[in-house]
Amino acid sequence: MKKMLALLLAAMMVLSLAACGEKKEEAPAETPEQTPAQTESDLAYVQSKGTLVVGITEFEPMDYQDDSGNWIGFDADMATAFAESLGVNVEFQIIDWDNKVLELDGKTIDVVWNGMTLTDEVLSAMECSNAYCNNAQVVIVPTAAADQYQDVDSVKSLAFAVETGSAGKAEVEALGAPYTEVADQATALLEVSSGTADAAVIDSLMAAAMVGEGASYADLTYTVGLNSEEYGVGFRKGSDLAEKLNAFFKASYDDGTMMEIAQTYGVQAAIIEQ
Repeated sequence: MKKMLALLLAAMMVLSLAACGEKKEEAPAETPEQTPAQTESDLAYVQSKGTLVVGITEFEPMDYQDDSGNWIGFDADMATAFAESLGVNVEFQIIDWDNKVLELDGKTIDVVWNGMTLTDEVLSAMECSNAYCNNAQVVIVPTAAADQYQDVDSVKSLAFAVETGSAGKAEVEALGAPYTEVADQATALLEVSSGTADAAVIDSLMAAAMVGEGASYADLTYTVGLNSEEYGVGFRKGSDLAEKLNAFFKASYDDGTMMEIAQTYGVQAAIIEQ
């Protein structure tokens, strides 16, 4: 009897295991499809926070401070007007020019608007506006020595001060001349005036405003022009603010506002028709 009972129990266990083996695994519950987060436009981002943060260096006549500490200049005034057209406030922030792309991508600033040359490097790293101003890189030397430095070959032996990451630095590198990097073009001028550098290379628009008789550096002058170039404004790559600024440039050129601001700072001859 015990033997029969044991056989019966064994048979029941076999049938139970077989039934378990035939049981189909339940399909995992379906989860809602994950949709990627919507990418907010730069225009919407700036308008939502209510401020356009403009990355600059001290660069007369484009961006500099008046006696009250307010930022003025052709670029500063245009940036202020553009911010107003977007319905936001403007904020100016001094940046390390060599880190301008990092500042943009990190969203510590929204735009680089500071007499920026439209180089291949800039165009590949930023979403840029149309060109709005002509410029050149020029050699700055003490007025007393200017007669000695009237062509490219004569300046190659000079020791230069140049703004780090600038178009001026690139031109000095092309010359093969020795140089020291400084924070901005204003500092480069100071180096020449104080005698710690033989020469500097800066933007022609800044040179016209800062050196020569009646200017801040009456003991300096500019001689050799090294290139010709154009200024543009840079936003984050893919930013829809560049198109918005192009439309603003066109409207302000057509109604005379751009030229009126340019005349205030003596840069009207360099303005490019929009």
